[in-house]
Amino acid sequence: MTSYYVCAFITAASALTSLGFSMAALLAAEADSRINAMYAAARSLALALISLVAFLVSSRDFLVDIASVMILVQALDAVIGSKRHDILKTYGPAVTALIDLAALIWML
Repeated sequence: MTSYYVCAFITAASALTSLGFSMAALLAAEADSRINAMYAAARSLALALISLVAFLVSSRDFLVDIASVMILVQALDAVIGSKRHDILKTYGPAVTALIDLAALIWML
């Protein structure tokens, strides 16, 4: 069961980090980009809340699903970071995705 909670913790940390970046973007958004930032923040909030449910339900299948989604989100964030030539926004999400993937594999 330890591997379940490690994976749940890493997944939730990933989702909450994404939420933090989305909220920061929302607060910094100008009028023209504010709506897009609101959509991104709404999706990030939903993922963060769903990731926390894993601690309440203790369902391996549920955690596999949400961890897989967050791994994909972080991997795509890394691609976006690389397109912007931003090292922190490339390697941060890439490392997070790999750590979450390793935790998921350990749990399985």
